[in-house]
Amino acid sequence: MKGGSGASRLASLKPLRTLIVSDIHANLTAFEAVLFDAGNFDRVWCLGDVVGYGPDPNECISLLRQQPGVRCIMGNHDAALMGYIDLRTFNDQAAKAVIIQSELLTQESRDFLELLDIMIEEGEITFAHGSPRDPIWEYVVSSRIANDNFAAFRTRVCLVGHSHIPSIFVENPHGRPTILTPQNADRWRSDQRFILNPGSVGQPRDRNPKAAYVIWDDEEDTWLFKRVAYDVESVKQRILGLGIPSRHASRLSQGV
Repeated sequence: MKGGSGASRLASLKPLRTLIVSDIHANLTAFEAVLFDAGNFDRVWCLGDVVGYGPDPNECISLLRQQPGVRCIMGNHDAALMGYIDLRTFNDQAAKAVIIQSELLTQESRDFLELLDIMIEEGEITFAHGSPRDPIWEYVVSSRIANDNFAAFRTRVCLVGHSHIPSIFVENPHGRPTILTPQNADRWRSDQRFILNPGSVGQPRDRNPKAAYVIWDDEEDTWLFKRVAYDVESVKQRILGLGIPSRHASRLSQGV
């Protein structure tokens, strides 16, 4: 799909710089590092799973709520913490983290999670934690799955999280979507339809332990992928101190 009008369709009247994050997973140290590294931005879009795995669920929710222009959707861990998902659908270690966090969660945090939508359309952009076809659970990790999902949203761009892997799936009208694996400081622009995953702030899974995020400049219609280091060891110690399974701590060092 070709055409030069993509940027004008997406751009607002006032140019905006949007910070896009996903899968913060109660990792306050990583989230703070992202906010500092991102510099000036006009709004924050969060693609779900503010909680789960990490030691700081209330602190992450509070900090997210303080950001300008926040839009946030519900992820599977957010839903599980609110009792909307049967914990038997989680592995034992993930379920234990949810149980521990449920005991920590304040009423104010619960009120925030309760009001989250499962999907949002914002102009020419759709937000879904998993996929537009299955917003809570499906992982968009292959060209086949991406191809099946292009029919499930009507906007030009769909933002997803859930897999914790920075990636772009570009629609191909003649075959399977093209898969791109952006690295730090890669800047993306396209007039074609695409599905974009910014990666994870608090639990990266692409063998890079640095927190991941994206900045969208709607005037240029560019998507800048960024990584930032943070104090992983201090987070690991807080996880272990709460009795959250050690796997959720040890994997932070390897980004797996």
